[in-house]
Amino acid sequence: MAKLKCNILLGTLLMGLIFVGCSEKEKDTTPWVYLFDGETLKGWHQKGGNATYEVRDGAIVGKTVYDTPNSFLTTDSLYTDFILELEYLVDPSMNSGIQIRSNSYPYYMNGAVHGYQVEIDPSERAWSAGIYDESRRGWLNPLVDNPTAGAAFKQNDWNHYRIEAIGDTLKTWINGVPAAYLIDDKTAKGFIALQVHGISKEQKEGTEVIWKNVRILTEDLSTYTKKMELEPISTKNQLTYQEGRSGWQMLWDGETTKGWRGARLDDFPEQGWQMEDGVLTVLSSGGAESAAGGDIVTTELYGDFELKVDFKISEGANSGIKYYVNTDLNKGPGSSIGLEYQILDDKRHPDAKLGNHEGSRTLASLYDLIQADLDKPVNTIGEWNTAHIISKNNHVEHRLNGVKVLEYERKSDAYRKLVSESKYLKWPDFGEADAGHILLQDHGDLVSFKNIKIKPIIED
Repeated sequence: MAKLKCNILLGTLLMGLIFVGCSEKEKDTTPWVYLFDGETLKGWHQKGGNATYEVRDGAIVGKTVYDTPNSFLTTDSLYTDFILELEYLVDPSMNSGIQIRSNSYPYYMNGAVHGYQVEIDPSERAWSAGIYDESRRGWLNPLVDNPTAGAAFKQNDWNHYRIEAIGDTLKTWINGVPAAYLIDDKTAKGFIALQVHGISKEQKEGTEVIWKNVRILTEDLSTYTKKMELEPISTKNQLTYQEGRSGWQMLWDGETTKGWRGARLDDFPEQGWQMEDGVLTVLSSGGAESAAGGDIVTTELYGDFELKVDFKISEGANSGIKYYVNTDLNKGPGSSIGLEYQILDDKRHPDAKLGNHEGSRTLASLYDLIQADLDKPVNTIGEWNTAHIISKNNHVEHRLNGVKVLEYERKSDAYRKLVSESKYLKWPDFGEADAGHILLQDHGDLVSFKNIKIKPIIED
């Protein structure tokens, strides 16, 4: 009996030691900071629609409401690099997501929340933890080629997300399974938000998505980052998933001169332009127009189109993006002739105060003809901006960083009057060609370009 008691005591002691050892081994010493205190919505505020948010049983509960757009419960603080973890439970009929590095500005779509979204998708498509660009570019990293991650989602149960946003790299896991791996530098800073998607009349009002254990790391991230066992998807000089499905084409491949030539050459200029690390740069030559490598143009002609170009200027720089260019018009000194989306350092370059129409030589203006809106959104020197030109049925729009800054009607009486009062008066039918080249200007200043893409518009 004494031996039996001894064995029982020894077994109990051994089990206790194993339990203590396992507990110590599994204890998480990561210095997480909780964004939700489990009791109140302190540190959060709502943007967008009128879905309801409340705290229940230590979790945040979002409920759908009819006749309201997407709603977002956003953090008061903005975040750059971080590791975020949380759990959620979603009704199978819903669509939702976690916004990261997102923003809301009065000038952008009347304050619409926009930015990266880590999708919550309980539908048969099963793209949960894929990366979507809310109110901007659409799908960036769907789970089309990752059915393993799609299968990791647990219907009618709690799911766990890990989201890493470090530099230009975004990584996600769903229930420990690698989901998305995106390289994209569009936005470096913004809030985190919990989305309740708008619903149609066919859907049930009051359906719920619930979040808990929302925690974040913002320091010493290299210690805690996880290796991603997927090949990355990069958007640099590549079409996004959404663009590839909607007819966009790359105008520059990021590496070669294919599709481009000098405006007055049969081939690409041998000097004055540099291609390095996926960036196309016109080099500085003292500010003289077309005096070094000269302008470059597409080898193809374009009629109706949408054009997007990311550009970065140096201090005091001048350049431009021209369209409907006829390289045979100007055989003398200076640049080739076409309508111009002006690129300029408005604060430092004297051109900003010149022109036959006031302000018409400032950034994003229709050069020498129409001034861009004064409250246009401009990123600082050394940061990338996005030019967007849309020309369809002679209606033309200039956009800067997603915001329309001017529009006009080509070939209209009002347009022709502007031309008659400008430096272009001497060129017959200026800007009225049905098709022409796209041009990047050499104005002698250091300016860089990337993500040059076009969508020809073909009428049905």
